[in-house]
Amino acid sequence: MLEVLALQMAFGGVRALDGLSFSIGGGEIVSVIGPNGAGKTSAFNCVSGFYRPSGGTVRLAGQEVTGLRPSAIAARGLARTFQNLRLFGELSVLDNVRAGTHLWSKQSFLDALLHTPRYRRSEGESTDEAHKWLDFVELRGDRTGLVRHLPYGEQRRVEIARALARRPKLLLLDEPAAGLNSGEKAELRDLIRRIQQLGITIALIEHDMSLVMEVSERIVVLNFGRKIADGAPDDVRSNPAVVEAYLGRDADDDEIRDARAGISEKGADHA
Repeated sequence: MLEVLALQMAFGGVRALDGLSFSIGGGEIVSVIGPNGAGKTSAFNCVSGFYRPSGGTVRLAGQEVTGLRPSAIAARGLARTFQNLRLFGELSVLDNVRAGTHLWSKQSFLDALLHTPRYRRSEGESTDEAHKWLDFVELRGDRTGLVRHLPYGEQRRVEIARALARRPKLLLLDEPAAGLNSGEKAELRDLIRRIQQLGITIALIEHDMSLVMEVSERIVVLNFGRKIADGAPDDVRSNPAVVEAYLGRDADDDEIRDARAGISEKGADHA
């Protein structure tokens, strides 16, 4: 579903991505983790078109999308959420999710201007689709009120619903558990698994190591813009290069044991 080959990205003299390569198979749940500054969000931004890489190749479902605009990549089947919520605060909950349906909407500018029958049909389909995905993410708040009035955890659900309304093949989740309490994280874990059951491939960046270990089928670990590990959760957790990247060469035996168990507070804070 996704191939990243020798990706390069630099900001001035800082090399954010240094020949990064990894792939994600159709239907997989893959987490991309690493210490702060490892290049995780830069990689997502290059894949989704928000950054133009200085070198390398990105392929989505076999098609090269390197350097295309975000809208063009989205049209090829990619949707994403962001570390910092990017909802339309002055729109309703329902209209925020309806905005995600524009990629497949059949109406034209003229239809919208003249309110043609096709416009009315399309608007009805868009509304039905938005309700469908809000039901799917189990939104409990008011759908007609402004989205900015919802609690933070509910806004996270709206953002995921909007991404799903685009009918993606690949969903990128950038720190979806940020700011959530333990109960909301458990609900997010179940939601991610239900999304996978729809046949959607999922890649996520996440700081919560417990969530990463529970939902991931495979984990890709970055450090200084390079891949240092790629494998099943148990294999990655015991990888010496991963432990060193998170805790440094001077970590004591207790820290190493906790990091490998995936439950270290220090490890989670540095994810």
